[in-house]
Amino acid sequence: MSKKNKPRDQSGHSVRDTLRIPPASHVSLAVHAADATPVGPQDKAAGVAAAALLGERLGSLQERLYASSTAGDSRRVLLVLQGMDTSGKGGTVKHVIGQFNPSGCRIRAFKAPTEEERAHSFLWRITKALPAAGEIGIFDRSHYEDVLIGRVRELAPPAEIERRYDQINNFEKSLTDSGVTLVKVFLHISYRQQKRRLLERLDNPEKYWKFNPGDIDERALWPAYQQAYEIALRRCSTDAAPWYLVPADRKWYRNWAISNLLLEHLEALDPQYPKAGFDVAECRERLLEVG
Repeated sequence: MSKKNKPRDQSGHSVRDTLRIPPASHVSLAVHAADATPVGPQDKAAGVAAAALLGERLGSLQERLYASSTAGDSRRVLLVLQGMDTSGKGGTVKHVIGQFNPSGCRIRAFKAPTEEERAHSFLWRITKALPAAGEIGIFDRSHYEDVLIGRVRELAPPAEIERRYDQINNFEKSLTDSGVTLVKVFLHISYRQQKRRLLERLDNPEKYWKFNPGDIDERALWPAYQQAYEIALRRCSTDAAPWYLVPADRKWYRNWAISNLLLEHLEALDPQYPKAGFDVAECRERLLEVG
């Protein structure tokens, strides 16, 4: 995709520029429409078609990233997905990450911490799940749960929650310094759309497995969660690891936007196939001799 053909908003900004939350900026989720299409296709047909065209390019860049690691390139990508229930974390893994070679991906869905994990720092289990060189890692929920549900449900003292924001920023800075490209995506879904999706799960026996009665209890805490997200987005969107706010009411737009975020980050990395560490001509001649 040439630079002039890349998606831009009305001001000429890229997808990354448009969806990025500037460091230390005030964040009010109420002013961001969850069904907005701030950059790129404006209707479903165009969005689905545009997203489908990205698969080949994404796959090629993934292969180059993995290949470069065999020659000592330590770079890797980590996609962090956060959002309220039904915002589309699982759907993103299925529709966006499905465009990559699974052997080069490391997917981790973080649930409530185990007894062993609770015995360590909240970042311990995160560190163990990081992608290796050349890989694309995907976190379905992440270390941010410890300043989201941890804050809303008062699972830790307020002073401890406050310390965690700085711990997260320092941790993420250490990751970027070591070659990790962090793509942190907040999937912004509306209160009304969440209700619709929860009802769809209750109305379809094939989706019962996706529903948890506890989702209703969490929904009752919607205002507290929105505030917790606003604080996390403001405190932890940094130059090294910015947050991107993706409107998630429209599934097709969510998929298109995240695909483009990954594409732009991978193109910025511009990984290259390593040069041969052997005599190509000699090996070709020997192969022909062997028959």
